[in-house]
Amino acid sequence: MRFETRARKGATLRKNACGFSLIELLIVVAIILIITAIAIPNFMRSRMAANQASAVQSLRVINTAEVTYSSTYQVGYSSTLAQLGPPTGGAAPSKSSADLIDGVLAAGDKSGYSYVYSPALLDASGFYNGYVLNGDPTVPGSTGTAYYFTDQTGVIRASISGPATASDSPVAQ
Repeated sequence: MRFETRARKGATLRKNACGFSLIELLIVVAIILIITAIAIPNFMRSRMAANQASAVQSLRVINTAEVTYSSTYQVGYSSTLAQLGPPTGGAAPSKSSADLIDGVLAAGDKSGYSYVYSPALLDASGFYNGYVLNGDPTVPGSTGTAYYFTDQTGVIRASISGPATASDSPVAQ
């Protein structure tokens, strides 16, 4: 008799118990997966567009910094990106660390792009009268699809097929 009473009480508890069935949980998980499948590609495209816009702006900043460096120190353009960066230990800016660009950009990597700087047009005084700068995606197709190029002319050029050169089309500025 005691056993029957407990069995009836257990049945009553189960009947009134709240919760989700396995089917309901699977439906919720399926809906979340569908929303994620739609949102992730859009997020990735947005991130690539932001990285590419940042790369163009970084090239503009470097072009401006080079002109400022050349006119301030009267020694031509810098020989490395690091010379345009901040000085260490709070020292005053100098031609070896002009404090014209941030330390991240001076290191050559920023926002999914890698920057390769080469001085050019060395004159008899040992001054560089030109430079070549490429901005390439760190992971092509993931961090960006466009490759960028600029030089002492200040014109930023782009290519989607590989590293950009002086013969590629200019970016709308």
